[in-house]
Amino acid sequence: MLRFYNTLTRKKEKFESLKEDEVGFYSCGPTVYWYQHIGNLRTYIFNDILKRVLSYENFNVKHVMNVTDVGHLTSDADSGEDKIEKAAIKEGRTAKEIAEYYLAVFKADLEKLNIIFPNIWCKATEHIEEQIKMIKCLSKKGFTYETSDGIYFDTSKFSNYGVLAKLDISGLEAGKRVEMGEKKNKTDFALWKFSEKLGERQQEWEAFGRKGFPGWHIECSAMASKYLGQQFDIHTGGEDHVAVHHTNEIAQSEACYGKKPWVRYWLHGAFLTFKGEKVSKSKGGLFTISELEEQGFKALDYRYLCLNTQYRKQLAFSIEALENAKNTFERLQNIVLELKDKNNLSPIENDISKIKKKYEEEFHNAVEDDLNMPLALSVLWAVLRDKELGFKEKLELVYDFDQVLGLGLDALEADFVPSDIMKLVEEREQARKDKDWAKSDKLRDKIKLKGYIIEDIQDGVKVKRD
Repeated sequence: MLRFYNTLTRKKEKFESLKEDEVGFYSCGPTVYWYQHIGNLRTYIFNDILKRVLSYENFNVKHVMNVTDVGHLTSDADSGEDKIEKAAIKEGRTAKEIAEYYLAVFKADLEKLNIIFPNIWCKATEHIEEQIKMIKCLSKKGFTYETSDGIYFDTSKFSNYGVLAKLDISGLEAGKRVEMGEKKNKTDFALWKFSEKLGERQQEWEAFGRKGFPGWHIECSAMASKYLGQQFDIHTGGEDHVAVHHTNEIAQSEACYGKKPWVRYWLHGAFLTFKGEKVSKSKGGLFTISELEEQGFKALDYRYLCLNTQYRKQLAFSIEALENAKNTFERLQNIVLELKDKNNLSPIENDISKIKKKYEEEFHNAVEDDLNMPLALSVLWAVLRDKELGFKEKLELVYDFDQVLGLGLDALEADFVPSDIMKLVEEREQARKDKDWAKSDKLRDKIKLKGYIIEDIQDGVKVKRD
């Protein structure tokens, strides 16, 4: 039985889709004004695991992800600069060039992390008409008012406001989350912002009698509902979206469409932390995938690290933790390669179908229990250690489980060489350059004892499994 922790109800619930065997799934995507750091990318790994589990459970998943390329201001208080416009000025490029460049980098990072792309990418700038239409719907129903700087949603008109975050609205002080300005209520938010000075912005549209641009929250509601309908199954994001962004999405969507709940299951990933603090771009971020690669790590090392902590728990990042994950992952890869080498050997004669079925059930139970990936990984390692299972059966289970884990174990090639072996190879190359032949021979023997052999070729060395 597939169960998820629903932020809306604060409990684990049995998952039942609106349409049999089909799932409508929306995940908040990137604001493409800068590189996505590994804290951001943890959320997308969580999204990927969720989608893989749904597919593993034989659901047909329609996954939609937005791309924020306009309207995300530097403050949740509906003030500050547009992040895309600010980046364009800083880098001397157009807003479109900024968005396209950082989106391409983001997609490249997803590919490195073996994250399956959404079925639909939807850019905010390509759905202005849908956003304007939704604002008009809200205005017609009496949920909006106009100020000198934009059109706002009147949260006092929506009785269920704040239910997702369990907000104590009466106790929310102005200035803590928002500046009041001309707002009627502390929690009111902008649906559409008027351009302060015409022609200064690169991205603005004529609507409501003035030039302007959409608020950040309206884009997700408009695009999610366009592609998934006025009510759908799952919406995900980081835990920082609960109090403001997702709370506002619910209010404007349910006010416009009249569907309650607009989304049936809300799932939120916890922060990546470093030295006890949330990793964020506002604090300078931590690392990008490219920066980790410069330090000798691979993107999938980071994915393996993330799999060791359940998505709702904060993950404390350190280079030491990533190094440990990398070493364990390389050991896993070596074991899988050994299984591939032995896969053609005659299977053992014992009836092991019951053992295999036991592991399959354990793995299903783990992933079905709110995506318990640490437990799922432990099942994988138990399979590899089981002396009763044959090579063929182990490999079959590894490939089956990796449909969810997404570690690319089925694509491993025989030329994979662990980093510790490569370090020894580099030491040997240096010894040869120094004409220290005794050290060179000693290192060759050490490498052979670890299961690898070196062939000296014209352009350097070739390393392969013994």
